[in-house]
Amino acid sequence: MSVSPELLLQAYRAGIFPMAETRDDPDIFWVDPRRRGILPLEGFHISRSLARRLRRDPYQVTLNTAFDAVVDGCADRAETWINAEIRDLYSRLFADGIAHSIEVWDGSELVGGVYGVTLGAAFCGESMFSRRTDASKIALAWLVDHLRRCGFVLFDTQFINPHLASLGGIEISRAEYHSRLAEALDRSASLTARPLAMSGQEVWQRSTQTS
Repeated sequence: MSVSPELLLQAYRAGIFPMAETRDDPDIFWVDPRRRGILPLEGFHISRSLARRLRRDPYQVTLNTAFDAVVDGCADRAETWINAEIRDLYSRLFADGIAHSIEVWDGSELVGGVYGVTLGAAFCGESMFSRRTDASKIALAWLVDHLRRCGFVLFDTQFINPHLASLGGIEISRAEYHSRLAEALDRSASLTARPLAMSGQEVWQRSTQTS
Protein backbone atom coordinates (compact mmCIF):
# COMPACT_ATOMS: atom_id res chain seq x y z
CA MET A 1 0.00 0.00 0.00
CA SER A 2 1.40 3.39 -0.98
CA VAL A 3 1.74 6.12 1.63
CA SER A 4 -0.01 9.45 1.10
CA PRO A 5 1.38 12.79 2.27
CA GLU A 6 -1.58 13.03 4.64
CA LEU A 7 -0.72 9.70 6.27
CA LEU A 8 2.92 10.75 6.53
CA LEU A 9 1.92 13.92 8.40
CA GLN A 10 -0.33 11.93 10.74
CA ALA A 11 2.66 9.73 11.52
CA TYR A 12 4.85 12.75 12.30
CA ARG A 13 2.19 14.12 14.64
CA ALA A 14 2.28 10.77 16.45
CA GLY A 15 6.09 10.90 16.69
CA ILE A 16 6.69 8.29 13.98
CA PHE A 17 8.79 8.60 10.81
CA PRO A 18 9.31 6.40 7.70
CA MET A 19 12.35 4.55 6.41
CA ALA A 20 13.12 1.97 3.74
CA GLU A 21 15.65 -0.84 4.08
CA THR A 22 17.48 0.22 0.91
CA ARG A 23 17.00 2.63 -2.00
CA ASP A 24 15.71 -0.30 -4.11
CA ASP A 25 13.29 -1.66 -1.52
CA PRO A 26 9.74 -0.62 -2.51
CA ASP A 27 8.41 -0.97 1.04
CA ILE A 28 8.36 1.61 3.84
CA PHE A 29 8.40 0.83 7.55
CA TRP A 30 7.61 3.11 10.49
CA VAL A 31 10.01 3.99 13.30
CA ASP A 32 9.30 5.24 16.83
CA PRO A 33 12.68 4.98 18.60
CA ARG A 34 12.92 4.15 22.29
CA ARG A 35 15.59 6.86 22.55
CA ARG A 36 15.08 9.96 20.40
CA GLY A 37 17.69 12.36 19.12
CA ILE A 38 17.10 16.11 19.34
CA LEU A 39 19.29 19.17 18.80
CA PRO A 40 18.45 21.70 21.54
CA LEU A 41 18.04 25.05 19.83
CA GLU A 42 19.65 26.93 22.71
CA GLY A 43 22.46 24.39 23.06
CA PHE A 44 23.97 24.26 19.59
CA HIS A 45 27.74 23.97 19.92
CA ILE A 46 30.00 25.76 17.47
CA SER A 47 33.61 24.60 17.72
CA ARG A 48 36.52 26.98 17.17
CA SER A 49 37.19 25.55 13.71
CA LEU A 50 33.53 25.84 12.70
CA ALA A 51 33.42 29.39 14.08
CA ARG A 52 36.43 30.33 11.95
CA ARG A 53 34.78 28.84 8.87
CA LEU A 54 31.51 30.67 9.54
CA ARG A 55 33.34 33.96 9.93
CA ARG A 56 35.24 33.39 6.68
CA ASP A 57 31.97 32.67 4.86
CA PRO A 58 33.44 30.38 2.16
CA TYR A 59 30.01 29.14 1.01
CA GLN A 60 26.66 30.62 0.10
CA VAL A 61 23.60 29.37 2.01
CA THR A 62 20.01 29.39 0.72
CA LEU A 63 16.56 28.23 1.79
CA ASN A 64 14.23 26.14 -0.38
CA THR A 65 16.03 26.74 -3.68
CA ALA A 66 17.06 23.14 -4.51
CA PHE A 67 14.96 20.81 -2.37
CA ASP A 68 15.00 17.74 -4.63
CA ALA A 69 18.76 18.12 -5.18
CA VAL A 70 19.30 18.13 -1.39
CA VAL A 71 17.26 14.93 -1.01
CA ASP A 72 19.27 13.37 -3.85
CA GLY A 73 22.49 14.47 -2.15
CA CYS A 74 21.38 12.80 1.07
CA ALA A 75 20.59 9.59 -0.84
CA ASP A 76 23.89 9.63 -2.74
CA ARG A 77 25.75 7.14 -0.54
CA ALA A 78 26.44 3.43 -0.54
CA GLU A 79 23.55 2.67 1.81
CA THR A 80 20.46 4.84 2.13
CA TRP A 81 16.95 4.52 3.55
CA ILE A 82 15.61 6.98 0.93
CA ASN A 83 13.75 5.00 -1.72
CA ALA A 84 11.75 6.33 -4.66
CA GLU A 85 8.48 6.56 -2.71
CA ILE A 86 10.09 8.45 0.18
CA ARG A 87 11.71 10.87 -2.27
CA ASP A 88 8.36 11.47 -3.97
CA LEU A 89 6.54 11.95 -0.66
CA TYR A 90 8.90 14.66 0.56
CA SER A 91 8.88 16.35 -2.83
CA ARG A 92 5.10 16.57 -2.55
CA LEU A 93 5.35 17.95 0.98
CA PHE A 94 7.82 20.54 -0.30
CA ALA A 95 5.33 21.57 -3.00
CA ASP A 96 2.77 22.02 -0.21
CA GLY A 97 5.13 24.24 1.80
CA ILE A 98 5.57 21.68 4.60
CA ALA A 99 9.02 20.25 3.80
CA HIS A 100 12.03 22.57 3.56
CA SER A 101 15.71 22.50 2.74
CA ILE A 102 18.83 24.49 3.54
CA GLU A 103 21.39 24.44 0.72
CA VAL A 104 25.13 25.14 0.92
CA TRP A 105 26.81 26.24 -2.29
CA ASP A 106 30.39 26.61 -3.47
CA GLY A 107 29.77 28.87 -6.43
CA SER A 108 27.18 27.07 -8.53
CA GLU A 109 27.93 23.64 -6.98
CA LEU A 110 25.68 22.24 -4.27
CA VAL A 111 28.10 20.95 -1.63
CA GLY A 112 25.88 20.32 1.39
CA GLY A 113 22.42 20.58 2.82
CA VAL A 114 19.74 19.39 5.18
CA TYR A 115 16.01 18.85 4.77
CA GLY A 116 13.03 18.15 6.99
CA VAL A 117 9.37 18.73 7.77
CA THR A 118 7.72 21.48 9.81
CA LEU A 119 4.67 20.89 11.99
CA GLY A 120 3.57 23.58 14.41
CA ALA A 121 6.78 24.81 16.04
CA ALA A 122 8.66 21.53 15.41
CA PHE A 123 11.25 20.91 12.73
CA CYS A 124 11.60 17.19 12.05
CA GLY A 125 15.00 16.78 10.44
CA GLU A 126 15.28 13.96 7.93
CA SER A 127 18.79 13.85 6.53
CA MET A 128 21.84 15.93 5.61
CA PHE A 129 24.89 15.58 3.39
CA SER A 130 28.29 17.18 2.88
CA ARG A 131 30.68 17.27 -0.08
CA ARG A 132 33.05 19.87 1.40
CA THR A 133 34.65 20.29 4.80
CA ASP A 134 32.03 21.33 7.37
CA ALA A 135 29.31 21.88 4.73
CA SER A 136 26.66 19.95 6.67
CA LYS A 137 27.73 21.64 9.93
CA ILE A 138 27.34 25.01 8.26
CA ALA A 139 23.88 23.98 7.02
CA LEU A 140 22.90 23.02 10.58
CA ALA A 141 24.33 26.22 12.07
CA TRP A 142 22.28 28.34 9.68
CA LEU A 143 19.21 26.15 10.22
CA VAL A 144 19.39 26.34 14.02
CA ASP A 145 19.81 30.11 13.84
CA HIS A 146 16.83 30.36 11.50
CA LEU A 147 14.63 28.06 13.60
CA ARG A 148 15.30 30.15 16.71
CA ARG A 149 14.50 33.40 14.93
CA CYS A 150 11.29 31.97 13.44
CA GLY A 151 9.89 30.76 16.78
CA PHE A 152 10.54 27.01 16.63
CA VAL A 153 10.98 25.13 19.90
CA LEU A 154 11.89 21.57 18.81
CA PHE A 155 14.52 20.25 16.38
CA ASP A 156 14.03 16.49 16.04
CA THR A 157 17.04 14.64 14.59
CA GLN A 158 15.51 11.14 15.00
CA PHE A 159 18.79 9.54 16.09
CA ILE A 160 22.09 10.78 17.48
CA ASN A 161 25.47 10.09 15.88
CA PRO A 162 28.94 11.45 16.77
CA HIS A 163 28.53 14.24 14.20
CA LEU A 164 25.32 15.53 15.84
CA ALA A 165 26.62 14.93 19.36
CA SER A 166 29.63 17.17 18.62
CA LEU A 167 27.17 19.96 17.80
CA GLY A 168 25.20 19.56 21.03
CA GLY A 169 22.74 16.85 20.02
CA ILE A 170 21.34 14.72 22.86
CA GLU A 171 19.13 11.69 23.38
CA ILE A 172 15.87 11.81 25.32
CA SER A 173 13.34 9.13 26.14
CA ARG A 174 10.42 8.37 23.86
CA ALA A 175 8.02 9.70 26.51
CA GLU A 176 9.90 12.98 26.84
CA TYR A 177 10.05 13.38 23.07
CA HIS A 178 6.30 12.85 22.75
CA SER A 179 5.74 15.46 25.48
CA ARG A 180 7.98 18.00 23.73
CA LEU A 181 6.35 17.22 20.39
CA ALA A 182 2.86 17.81 21.82
CA GLU A 183 4.00 21.17 23.16
CA ALA A 184 5.51 22.12 19.81
CA LEU A 185 2.39 21.08 17.89
CA ASP A 186 0.32 23.44 20.05
CA ARG A 187 2.40 26.36 18.80
CA SER A 188 2.68 28.05 15.43
CA ALA A 189 5.89 28.88 13.56
CA SER A 190 6.95 29.32 9.94
CA LEU A 191 10.35 28.90 8.31
CA THR A 192 9.45 31.61 5.83
CA ALA A 193 8.49 34.15 8.51
CA ARG A 194 11.93 35.75 8.42
CA PRO A 195 14.77 35.88 5.90
CA LEU A 196 17.90 33.78 6.36
CA ALA A 197 20.90 35.33 8.03
CA MET A 198 22.92 37.54 5.71
CA SER A 199 26.26 35.93 6.56
CA GLY A 200 28.01 33.22 8.55
CA GLN A 201 29.43 35.99 10.74
CA GLU A 202 25.86 36.92 11.69
CA VAL A 203 25.03 33.28 12.50
CA TRP A 204 28.15 32.97 14.65
CA GLN A 205 27.51 36.20 16.55
CA ARG A 206 23.93 35.25 17.44
CA SER A 207 25.08 31.79 18.51
CA THR A 208 27.61 33.25 20.95
CA GLN A 209 24.84 35.38 22.45
CA THR A 210 22.52 32.42 23.08
CA SER A 211 24.98 29.63 23.99
